[in-house]
Amino acid sequence: MAGMDVFLDRLDPDMCVVTAAADGKRAGCLVGFSSQCSLDPVRFVVWLSEVNRTFRVARAADVLAVHLLARDRRGTAEVFGGQTGDRVDKFQRVRWREGYGGAVVLEDAEAWFVGRVVERAVGGDHVGFVLDPVEWGGREASGGPLLRLSDASTIPPGHPVD
Repeated sequence: MAGMDVFLDRLDPDMCVVTAAADGKRAGCLVGFSSQCSLDPVRFVVWLSEVNRTFRVARAADVLAVHLLARDRRGTAEVFGGQTGDRVDKFQRVRWREGYGGAVVLEDAEAWFVGRVVERAVGGDHVGFVLDPVEWGGREASGGPLLRLSDASTIPPGHPVD
């Protein structure tokens, strides 16, 4: 894989926090793999690691919420990227509300949407959840530049990556 690093090391995607709620459980994680994947209809895909709790909850969820964070919300990124929901309740550490279909919407997100899960695609050690946006919102005043991979690279993961 060293050759592919020449390409991958140049990427600096926006990070997002994905939250899921199903069967009385809530979960959320910091995600670096996500993208719009269709123009008409609009679709967005988020890739969740099969080893984390968010994936386990998302498997049973009808909707997921996707949140963009401003760089000044690094503390929120540390909660969702540096902790595991297997040991802590991340949602006691952030402001949130219930959205469409019982989705967990973070109050301090720069922008967010809730999407109905319309497809799941296996892609290596992650599963892509293709989402149909059904509810969305954002802050009236910008909190500044969005949190990117380079901003989050020093957050130690809350669980092993494999």
